Amino acid sequence: MTPLDWLLISFCLAATFLHIVTSLLAMRRCRQGTGSLPAPARAPLVSVLRPVRGLDRCEEVTLASSFALDYPNFELIFCCADADDPAVACIRSLIARNPGVKARLLIGNHEICLNPKLNNLVKGWRAAAGDWIVFADSNVLMPRDYLQRLFAGWQPDTGVLCAPPIACNVIGFWSEVECAFLNGYQARWQYAADSVGMGFAQGKTMLIRRSDLAQAGGIQVLAQEIAEDAAVTKLVHSMGLCVALVDAPFGQPLGPRTARQVWDRQTRWARLRRLSFPGFFAIEILTGCLLPLAAAVWVADALEMPPAALLAGLSAVWFGTEALLAWVAGWHVRVWSPLAWALRDALLPLVWMHAWLSEGYAWRGNEISTVQPSAPMH
Repeated sequence: MTPLDWLLISFCLAATFLHIVTSLLAMRRCRQGTGSLPAPARAPLVSVLRPVRGLDRCEEVTLASSFALDYPNFELIFCCADADDPAVACIRSLIARNPGVKARLLIGNHEICLNPKLNNLVKGWRAAAGDWIVFADSNVLMPRDYLQRLFAGWQPDTGVLCAPPIACNVIGFWSEVECAFLNGYQARWQYAADSVGMGFAQGKTMLIRRSDLAQAGGIQVLAQEIAEDAAVTKLVHSMGLCVALVDAPFGQPLGPRTARQVWDRQTRWARLRRLSFPGFFAIEILTGCLLPLAAAVWVADALEMPPAALLAGLSAVWFGTEALLAWVAGWHVRVWSPLAWALRDALLPLVWMHAWLSEGYAWRGNEISTVQPSAPMH
């Protein structure tokens, strides 16, 4: 065999080993729970801030889950930039139907940066009464013990505790593809990184202490990055604290998806990762099964094995491991899920290249430039 053959074999084995190890690490953290955690007897006040813009198919359900929390001391603050937003009527209806829950809707926008989500949250941050603050996207489904599970993961050296979204209510093939990106790829890597001390924040759910953020300069310091979760990651590390992930993360109902919706979301997230963590993003091209499978086919003759048999065997290892992770964690998996996993891995290099070659993106009607000014706008 040639040196190139040996290099490709080594790469294929290393990539496959890494895929198995990251899956095992995620399995250890994401096993299905045995029941709800009880409400604490002495519960600190928690302010739950939920930014809204528009109203997706599943968001009335996810927003309604905020009112069913089994926690004795919390307030809900919904933040909307526009009084004419379709989410406003839904939230007002939910507040009226749940008079026993302390909840309010704040409308207005405070532009401190290029990030519309952070601009929307500023008023909620200023109005929050609790020292414990939860930022939770409007499409996150909150179980009744949502806050208990967050506090269970908090340690003395924790600066922020997060939860990646886990796709549920998957309807249609492109929803399967989005599920493939969220669960078996992004959540797997995030839990693996967290398990080896390289945790990073994810903006879907973030629990943080107001006093910690105030000490660093307040919510405006999160404007120093194009994405607030990247800013939180860098800020927490600069304070000598850790980013942690909750065990057994929370669901994000998908409903039907189109190919364009999946592409736009994944390329948007990829551009944000490229801008905030270019070194780590650069090696993302090596993830997924496409390159290892191509390497295996290339060296099949040198190994004196039929290319089709080698391809089938290696695919079974990759997708079988992902199926085991989904089963152990209780995540969505169907007999046709491997087709979505294969398409996801085929799209990964295209998403990666697109992130390097493009600037700006659209988010819920906002055209956003990814060219960050040298200092936050006040």
